[in-house]
Amino acid sequence: MNGRDLVRWVKTVGSVQGLRMVRSAWRRQRADARALPRRGAERARVPGLIVGAEPGPGGGVVRFARSELYIRVAVGGAVFWAWDGAEPLPSYALPGPSPEPDPRAVLEPDKDGGWQVVSERLTLVVSRHGAVELRTPGGVVLRRELPPRWWEPVAGGPARWVQRSEVPADARFFGLGGRASGPRLRDGVYELWNTDPGGRFVPGDDPLSLTMPVQLVVSDAGTHLAFHDNTWAGRVTLREGEEGAGSGHDRPGLCEVRMDGGPLRCWVVAGTPARVLQGWTALTGAPALPPSWALGPQHARWGFGSEREVRRIVAGYRDRGLPLSVLHLDIDHYDGHQVFTVDRGRFPDLPRLAKELREDGVRLVSIVDPAVKAAPGNAVFAAGSGAGAFVRDARGRAVRGEVWPGECVYPDFTDPQVREWWGDLYEERLAQGFSGVWHDMNEPVSFSAFGELTLPRSARHSLEGRGGDHREAHNVYGLAMAKAGYEGLRRLRPDERPFLFSRAGWAGMQRYGGTWSGDVATGWPGLRASLSLVVGLGLCGVPYSGPDVGGFDGSPSPELYLRWFQLGAWLPLFRTHAAMDAGRREPWEFGPEVLEHARAALVERERLHPYFVTLAQLARLTGAPYVRPLWWGAPGDRDLRDCEDAFLLGDALLVAPVLRQGTDRRAVRLPRGRWYDTATGEAYEGPGLIWVDAPLSRVPVLVRAGSVIPVRGADGGLELEVWAPAAGRTGGGLVVRDAGDGWEQPEVERYAARLVGGQVVVELEGGEVTCPVRVRGV
Repeated sequence: MNGRDLVRWVKTVGSVQGLRMVRSAWRRQRADARALPRRGAERARVPGLIVGAEPGPGGGVVRFARSELYIRVAVGGAVFWAWDGAEPLPSYALPGPSPEPDPRAVLEPDKDGGWQVVSERLTLVVSRHGAVELRTPGGVVLRRELPPRWWEPVAGGPARWVQRSEVPADARFFGLGGRASGPRLRDGVYELWNTDPGGRFVPGDDPLSLTMPVQLVVSDAGTHLAFHDNTWAGRVTLREGEEGAGSGHDRPGLCEVRMDGGPLRCWVVAGTPARVLQGWTALTGAPALPPSWALGPQHARWGFGSEREVRRIVAGYRDRGLPLSVLHLDIDHYDGHQVFTVDRGRFPDLPRLAKELREDGVRLVSIVDPAVKAAPGNAVFAAGSGAGAFVRDARGRAVRGEVWPGECVYPDFTDPQVREWWGDLYEERLAQGFSGVWHDMNEPVSFSAFGELTLPRSARHSLEGRGGDHREAHNVYGLAMAKAGYEGLRRLRPDERPFLFSRAGWAGMQRYGGTWSGDVATGWPGLRASLSLVVGLGLCGVPYSGPDVGGFDGSPSPELYLRWFQLGAWLPLFRTHAAMDAGRREPWEFGPEVLEHARAALVERERLHPYFVTLAQLARLTGAPYVRPLWWGAPGDRDLRDCEDAFLLGDALLVAPVLRQGTDRRAVRLPRGRWYDTATGEAYEGPGLIWVDAPLSRVPVLVRAGSVIPVRGADGGLELEVWAPAAGRTGGGLVVRDAGDGWEQPEVERYAARLVGGQVVVELEGGEVTCPVRVRGV
């Protein structure tokens, strides 16, 4: 935090709390200095030469002079390897037991004294010095892991390590959680430490609230995902390769993973992008399915302030004919900012308000922060203290930090009993009439005048009974909180799917809900960062996300607000949000022209609601994100791999948002096939680059020829919108009908479209088409 940010914090929270921030920072530094010994002298170690091997189920163990490498190919094709006796479990990324080994994969001798494991999708080759190559069945190298290196403190303690990897020269890197400079990750260092950016962020700020050591690598050789299952603080250094560099030879791309401690273990999934994401979610868990209403337009603002203002906002939407599904209440509805309370002066009867809004089709969603005010009269603090539920320091005392309520303590969500206790507290939120929750400040955050905005790294955690400190627990704190909240909501209302999304998280967080961008800065760079985050998170297995439409801080111009609104209308989580001092974000606050164009975006979002329902169900079933990069179906197309200003929404739609000020026409790169402009009906042939109009009233959206898209008809019922296939080609689409907000598993309907005698014929596999069909593009 720089001086300007400190002044802003002090103005926001008051000078008294500003002084407390100084004290909090001093406490944190003193605790770490006392409890974390200096590393001192270290001893470097490398594996050495192979001395033997022992085959086992799905692979085996390769022994080196100073380490051993465990390899296992799992049923389904995922490959696991680990050094120094590490195993797949325990792991916060895996939802249960590790996958069973594939009995067909066998560890066998290779040439030059090495060993190899041949599986259906990958061949693992281990050199006699400890390098590990991953090859396609055709023998093409996807990734080469160089022998790792450890640095072990002579006096004892966790060893830090580095793993360097080489990838093909044409490869592009994606992923690593939420990155504002993506989705393609260029040369640089990316930190692995969930971090509150301090009120706002723009492209180039790193790290942010949600980091994970998950990288997706796309090259001509193929696509693979590499996950280093380690929750410690670390950093990833990336350098793209260069073809023909150095006397005509290719310079490979490089990846270097450095961790401050913890196991050196890795999972790899390879195949097409769709197969990779399917394998990844099979490994880490299927995404939670949001309720149907959570796929509609949502509105939030820090500072609604009262029931009267909430009613005014909802009436404003209804009186102007604007759809609204959800309204979010921020910390200002709490009594003194304390979680699980209500300011009765501002919200005298919150259950009645929630009931009346729900009857009008609007759900209330509550913010939930993890910090608990350390005050004697606080019932949550008293109960948690009695149960030993809070994070402690090395001396056994509850760690205290500064957050919005003042001096706070923090539940230890890495303790199963604490998670159950915390989850039960959500009964109060449900009793107040809330239909869901959003977790904020859960990196976790402790305001500080200098240094990190988090807990001491020496703070002690349960870590599922194993014990450890904040260096290992920090990155999974938000994930464990999401688990506590999701499972609590499910226990309390077993017949309803929980709705939860979280600012911080880690690999596997999709099991409990989605996420949002956090405090993205208002401005055109923030708009671009919003798209980067959604695409990158989807490639890490988190399909449900979205930005603060309009930006969190500052006042957007009417043009910027509208362009952000139009982008948000095509993203899974479509929510406006802003800081208390950033002005309003209601569409009518930006003038009549913006209002009319925003209405058109909202109406189209509602019309496409059945399509979003289908995408949500398919994400649960297959792991495929709603929002996909243009190269999703053609990873070998290098031009598409470098395109970052447009995206696919499912298989059918290509959305080209306006990300530059003053743009009314823009270039769009098309994947192979015929595409129709949904506004004009004009047809284009891909692959190639086209120019299309982008007036202020809309953003360019193209649809793949032959697509069958479920939409909401004029009567509110399901209708099929079919775009004519090109001559000699067929098309189709999947439809999953809205089965409500419970746990019923609806069927996937498969439709085919073809041209017969100049007419488009639509057929349902195994049945008759029973809903209206509207043909376009003929």
